[in-house]
Amino acid sequence: MYVKVRTMDGKQEAIINISKLTKVEDFKSEIEKELNVEQDFQRLFFRGKQLENGYKLYDYNINLNDVIQLMIRSKQEETNTKTEASLSTSTNSDQKTEGTEASDDDLPEGESLFYKIGDAIDCLDNAHGAWFEAIIEKILKSEEQVIYKVKWEFDDKAPSFNVSEKSIRPRAKKLISFEKLKKGQKVMVNYNVDDPKEVGLWYDFTISDIVKKRRVQILTGTIHINSEHELEARTVDTKGEVFQIETPELLKDRTPDDDERMKSNGKKRRYAATCTSCLDNPRKKCKECGCKICAGKEDEHNLLLCDECNYAYHLSCLNPPLTAIPEEDYWYCPECKNDENEIVKAGEKLKQTKRKPSSTDDNTSSKRDWGKGMACVGRTKECSIVPSNHRGSIPGVEVGTCWIYRVQVSEAGVHRPHVAGIHGRESDCAYSLVLSGGYEDDVDNGNEFLYTGSGGRDLSGNKRTAEQSCDQTLTRMNKALALNCNAKLDAENGATAVDWKKGIPVRVVRNFKLAKHSKYAPKEGNRYDGIYKVVRYYPHTGNSGFRVWRYVLRRDDPAPAPWTAEGKKRIAELGLQPIYPEGYLEAMEKKQANSTSKKRNVLFEESIIDALKKNEPPKKRSRREEFQLDKEILKFIEKDETNKKLWDECRSSLIDGKSAFLKIVTERFTCVCCLELVYNPVTTTCAHNICHTCLKRSFSSGVLYCPSCRHNLEKDFKMEINKSLSSALLLLYPGYEGGR
Repeated sequence: MYVKVRTMDGKQEAIINISKLTKVEDFKSEIEKELNVEQDFQRLFFRGKQLENGYKLYDYNINLNDVIQLMIRSKQEETNTKTEASLSTSTNSDQKTEGTEASDDDLPEGESLFYKIGDAIDCLDNAHGAWFEAIIEKILKSEEQVIYKVKWEFDDKAPSFNVSEKSIRPRAKKLISFEKLKKGQKVMVNYNVDDPKEVGLWYDFTISDIVKKRRVQILTGTIHINSEHELEARTVDTKGEVFQIETPELLKDRTPDDDERMKSNGKKRRYAATCTSCLDNPRKKCKECGCKICAGKEDEHNLLLCDECNYAYHLSCLNPPLTAIPEEDYWYCPECKNDENEIVKAGEKLKQTKRKPSSTDDNTSSKRDWGKGMACVGRTKECSIVPSNHRGSIPGVEVGTCWIYRVQVSEAGVHRPHVAGIHGRESDCAYSLVLSGGYEDDVDNGNEFLYTGSGGRDLSGNKRTAEQSCDQTLTRMNKALALNCNAKLDAENGATAVDWKKGIPVRVVRNFKLAKHSKYAPKEGNRYDGIYKVVRYYPHTGNSGFRVWRYVLRRDDPAPAPWTAEGKKRIAELGLQPIYPEGYLEAMEKKQANSTSKKRNVLFEESIIDALKKNEPPKKRSRREEFQLDKEILKFIEKDETNKKLWDECRSSLIDGKSAFLKIVTERFTCVCCLELVYNPVTTTCAHNICHTCLKRSFSSGVLYCPSCRHNLEKDFKMEINKSLSSALLLLYPGYEGGR
């Protein structure tokens, strides 16, 4: 296989043909040859993990065409690394002798000109920039500055803390009537920064305009957050609560009435509820602010917060239960916890995973290497346009489409297994099969072929094929293919279809290896030949002397067969060319046609390399067959006026054929949340299309914005499904709703 190595700045890139079982140090030597970077100065990263010597690429799950990032270490960094150990010793000793910041006990008591212990004040919370009720517990002195030790009055769990005099002021208790408010006046109002219609926190507010209507009293002005941030032109619905900002008064001028006013009356101003589910009701069970398992709020000292989802769990409710609070800095609940063996910090070694030892591990006797070919690469993507049990053709895949490797056929969703010849479910039916000449009893006549079932061979030792060694049975994939026949299942004698055209469709792919038995095989790669139906299935004694199950399949596809003159003409009109894996042409150019490759690959690679070297312009293509939309689809597209611009962009590609049109439709109507083709689409006021389920999930999480552009959708936004768009997509992509 081949991978890409790219520097962090993106200025250098190299394609390297490599085996999955190549060790990291050997891989670094290949990089040194390509990019002239010494191994000692290479730091390689893949998906957040640093590649360490002594491990194989397989250990990091590196696959075909993956990009590995290269950080080039400077010589200065290397020097610092070598001296790090010696410096750490001296640093630790310095930390032991270094003095710590003085605590409250070390500060002497002080006196204030304006406040005394026990006064009820408003204190500025720097985290929110809002004012909250607090009580002065101590007055301290630090050099020439007076420090106040205060405590939030209505939060018993919060510890006391120190603030300066500029962050406190006398408690605001006096309400100002709306008639006495003036423009330019600074008052304290309740405001919710995220949702102005909801209850929020208490901020300073400078009035710029006053509007009194029949039922509401509205102020417009500037919200002051801390002393640094301002929100201008904000509208506040006062609900009759506008507090006068109190100014501190000298202690020597205080009267007994003033001392009484500086005491707390025990009343809490209205605030936004921390929990929107139970509205902070301590007697109501709630999984949002209580235990995620039992919903209880008792024994708060035994509630453990998850550092990922921020939900709380009672120690006794966990499985297994905990007896004490963990000593680790971070704790994750069972739903959020990842495999610690998969988390690797920079500079750490790759930990042993929990998987069972495989033949690639060093402690096993097998040292077999898979080589640098494409036979063992995994899927780099998966077809999501239809479910895995989809019957019939795949939307956007034309008859005659050819892929170079079997893994690409799997990625396209035409035939999902990498190796198996039949894809299906014993309880359902068969969805696709591949003709590759693996059985001696197969007979291919193009529009009709005789197919031999699977099984009856000893494939131990990881063999992909072998001689027939026992009888086949009508189970598993053999039974699945028999269920496609329009006849009652008969596991003893087989059956013939009553009306073969009413049978369940099977997608058929022909592989180039079939050429030794059939003239209908493609010259290279794997070609999709359309839909076939099972006409008959029956048991038969094969050439090997063992019993096998044989199936007669007949073509039933409106598109002409690829080997016919009409089929070849249609392939040319559609501009169908062999499809290569991403990055394959660049890798083959670099490989320079390895002489040990198979003959067909050598000839093919040489033709590619010659064309790339000569920079020959592509030959002029014949005019492609324009894709014509059905009247019913056009009707729904015309009705979808909100997405007219997007549909116009899609329809401009109709002249390039059906595949090109469906490709651009998929791009234009992809949901940004699930990154799939939108299902039950909701078109927002900002003209973006989101899946109904995705948008509903977003709103339930409290995110009331468009996921595409962050446009405010309001809490009462109606999630109406765009039926015109939904109907058009269902007609263009038949079956895609099954996977959603």
